[in-house]
Amino acid sequence: MNEQNSCIMLIRQLNNSLEKRANSQLKEKDLTLSQMSALVEILNAPTKKLTFKELEKRLSLAQSTTVGLISRLEQKKLVNVSGDKDDKRIKYVEITSLGENFCNKSRQEMEHTERLLLENLSAEEIKTLFALLERISIKSKEI
Repeated sequence: MNEQNSCIMLIRQLNNSLEKRANSQLKEKDLTLSQMSALVEILNAPTKKLTFKELEKRLSLAQSTTVGLISRLEQKKLVNVSGDKDDKRIKYVEITSLGENFCNKSRQEMEHTERLLLENLSAEEIKTLFALLERISIKSKEI
């Protein structure tokens, strides 16, 4: 297998292409992919609220990076930050209705991009692709 056709290189190229498209779309809204990832994590939490520490772990970011990310989202009114009543060391970040609306619009854009990417595949090929990607994703966490 030559380097240009390796599975890892193809996945990397696909990731780079999708990341570039996402960043371009988000730039118009003055957001980054990292900020969008944080919003999605908060939105997907059962209470739409996480501690800073939980978000840090879910995004695999350093504490200082997470604090900066949340600060910028708070300035844009996409999240609210609050402290714990009983333990002043714990801070929560909660998505606002503006943040939820933004996530929903972005989700529609992602679904549109996915439809474009997969339009030349049959339903069976798409099912197979998803199954293979899930298996690869699981295995990647083991190595």
